[in-house]
Order: sequence, then C-alpha cells, then structure tokens
Amino acid sequence: MPDLQFVLFVSALCTADLSTLNVSSELRTTLFDRCWALIHTEAPPTDPKERVLDLREGTELTLEACLSTIRSLLADAGIYTLTWDHPVSEPTHESTPAAKPLIDRLGQLYPDPPEIVDPENPASG
Repeated sequence: MPDLQFVLFVSALCTADLSTLNVSSELRTTLFDRCWALIHTEAPPTDPKERVLDLREGTELTLEACLSTIRSLLADAGIYTLTWDHPVSEPTHESTPAAKPLIDRLGQLYPDPPEIVDPENPASG
C-alpha cells in the first residue's frame, strides 16, 4: 500500500468507532494526536467528526514523519497487522436513473447471485 494511503487509512481506523480493531482506544488516540501535531500547530479536535487528517498542504517530509510515527507506535505495542471485524454496510447511495438500464441489463446477463466467499456461510458445492 502506498505511504499516503497507509497513513490516511490508519488515521481513519484510529478515529472510527470499531470495537473489534486490535488497537486500544488509548493507542488510537495517541496515533492520531501525534500525526495531527506533525501537521498543525493547534491542539487536535475533540469532536470525532473533525478528527480527520488532511495531508494536502503537507510535504513529503510530513508524510514520512506520520508514517514513521504510526509504524513505531504500532511496533512498540507489538502490532504488526491491523485486524478488525466490521459487518457489510447497506449501500449509502441509490443508483442514478441513468445507470438503471445498465444495471437491469447486467441483471439479465448475470441472473444468479455471485458466489461470495463468506467464512460464516461457506458456499455449498
């Protein structure tokens, strides 16, 4: 995963309300707050909706500092792989009316539901 994606992904996981993430809430807060401090001069926001890292104004050095901070804090905690369990969410947007004919044609082309690997309900075959 590219460095920018990694930093943004981990920071998003740290601010998400995932109870099954294998990173303690204290470590999540520390990770986010330290990366925030590398980018901003003011204190990190306390409102969860505002706890988003915006690296658009940062430099390559800023990104490297965030990356190093995340990796070192996770390694110090003995975490080398991030894991979590989150159920599949319902779609948040309806398809546009212009896409409806294409969706209908695809439904005719592939009428059977796709075989999806689901460890809890393995496909019978």
